[in-house]
Amino acid sequence: MSSVSDSLDEQLSPPSFSDGGRELRERIRELGEWFHNLNLHGVPTAPHHFLGDFPNIKWRQIAHAIPENLSGATVLDVGCNAGFYSIELKKRGARRVVGIDVDDRYLKQARFAAAVLGVDIELEKCSVYQVDRIAGGFDYVFFMGVFYHLRYPLFALDRLIKKVGGKLVFQTMVRGSQEADRWEDDYPFSNTEIFEQRNFPAMYFIEKSYSNDPTNWWIPNRSAVEAMLRSSGLEIEAHPEPETWICRPVAALRDGQYILDRELEGSL
Repeated sequence: MSSVSDSLDEQLSPPSFSDGGRELRERIRELGEWFHNLNLHGVPTAPHHFLGDFPNIKWRQIAHAIPENLSGATVLDVGCNAGFYSIELKKRGARRVVGIDVDDRYLKQARFAAAVLGVDIELEKCSVYQVDRIAGGFDYVFFMGVFYHLRYPLFALDRLIKKVGGKLVFQTMVRGSQEADRWEDDYPFSNTEIFEQRNFPAMYFIEKSYSNDPTNWWIPNRSAVEAMLRSSGLEIEAHPEPETWICRPVAALRDGQYILDRELEGSL
């Protein structure tokens, strides 16, 4: 696993600031299109983002729900992109922050941003489906804006649970009903009316593309999000904004085994 405190190649070394930021802007441009708008010493990386000042606008809505002092805490940032959340959590004093992503461009951007800001975070190319290879658990696992990009989302969530030692901060795109109800434990086979309820847990499958993005696969309504979180053994502690939930594992183990492992061996 690499850390931005390790020696970086020449492309990712911090630029000089003696030219009024011109070199910095050029290096930002060379690293390709940015999805995270980071403030690198007054220079924005994505000033014309279609969502505005993203993800800072999302962070402002959830920041109050995360301790301001994370001294001693460990953090795993899944789908870290250009490192916005990893950097913010390190600024709050987290002892160790690990950011993972599958996109080399985003990882290069994150390494560059962390180097420019002098922030020591670890960055690794790793899929959420492979988080088992990262040793140990984490006090906080951030799973922001990844769920709906996955072809196998519940499988990924059940695997990720194994890394959650404290809390999971979960964010996903939500469409359909924003209402959430608790449903009966069982229904007779003849009851088809529940599936006509707009707030019944549902995932919308995107066959081809949504918002010009072919990686948008499954988009849940709110009831589906909360039902899946509970199904994976999580208890919802907070819902600071419409797309984000803060949870803690309370029943991820069944008879001493993780839900995923029991499912894969056919004993769930």
